[in-house]
Amino acid sequence: MNNLASGDLRAAFINGMSHAACTVNVVTTDGVAGRMGVTVSAMSSVSADTPKPTLLVCVHHQSATAQVIIDNGVFCVNILRDDQSYISDTFAGRFKDTVQDKFECADWFAMATGAPRVVDPLVAFDCKVQSCKRVGTHYIFMGEVQGVFEADRGSPLIYSKRSYGAAWRIDGFNSIEDGKAAAAQNLNIGCFDVFGPFVMPELIGRMVRTGSKLKFNLFDGDQRRVQESLLSGQTEVALLYDLGLSDALEVVPLREQKPYVLLPEGHVLAECDSLVPADLAGHGMVLLNISPSRDYFLSIFEDAGLETNVTFASTSLEMVRGMVGQGLGFSLVATKPAADISHDGNKIVARPLITPTPPLKLVLATRKGVELSKPADEFIRQCKDYFQLNT
Repeated sequence: MNNLASGDLRAAFINGMSHAACTVNVVTTDGVAGRMGVTVSAMSSVSADTPKPTLLVCVHHQSATAQVIIDNGVFCVNILRDDQSYISDTFAGRFKDTVQDKFECADWFAMATGAPRVVDPLVAFDCKVQSCKRVGTHYIFMGEVQGVFEADRGSPLIYSKRSYGAAWRIDGFNSIEDGKAAAAQNLNIGCFDVFGPFVMPELIGRMVRTGSKLKFNLFDGDQRRVQESLLSGQTEVALLYDLGLSDALEVVPLREQKPYVLLPEGHVLAECDSLVPADLAGHGMVLLNISPSRDYFLSIFEDAGLETNVTFASTSLEMVRGMVGQGLGFSLVATKPAADISHDGNKIVARPLITPTPPLKLVLATRKGVELSKPADEFIRQCKDYFQLNT
């Protein structure tokens, strides 16, 4: 055991606790003292076998919500879903310069005690304050549960290593030996879902065919969620675009992604071998509305001094392709599709877009200062070989 000075022990404790995964909860209250709310991670069941079930939450004494909970005598614990991090950020004060009323971020329902519940959280516990005690910097509120709301869908938003994450099901093993063998070959990979289908199946298939025994757990999502999964340790390695990445990540460039214009067959520009942004001026655009793709595509026109005429937008690449196939406009993509038919059977053509705007870079990202597992090292090596062959 290490004997640490009090300051060092405090820092070590805080850093150590950052590894503990917990649900993200917004604690709200309403009553004679007004309506308030705050994001907390310290929430736990106490007992289901008291006259009414009890739980506890910890709220910092400097939070205005603490005194309001004491005065109102009630609170509601809203356990957020993994797609509700914006609600957590709002009640944590992240948007305080632009949001006057935190409750504007969601719709609310008054529980039996009067405490507000997010209309659609994962779970909500309506509580009366049973007791309150200050320990150090926090008030510990013991709540007597009056009612429970439980959603019929979703999974919890998780906070660990100072980043958001999500939970997924893990099946158990039949023996210790099976567990150890699986752990030695297990690899969690993150991938931005726009370009993921273009590279991950072929990359993993190549590894399997060459004898790799790795068990791949894929986490595909938008750039923000995949980056958060990497920072929280939910994934060990990820494929992302090089825009807006955290300084806490180590990146290895893999390939430049030059833009292409998608056009419906028969479009007046479809006969051109290549296009420049000026060729697209005045034509309606179907925008892939997901960051960082959206920001990059719009910057191409901004750099050229042109205005865009966005007629439709979607976060789904296949939806965008379908709209283009229906003649609803052109679109931009950073990867040339192998197929020239949309899901509903219409033909699409892809033409290179010649632009001085630097192309997107697809990168392999890991966390700085973290020793990688043998499966991660194997994947990184194979990944570099794959992109050298396909560049």
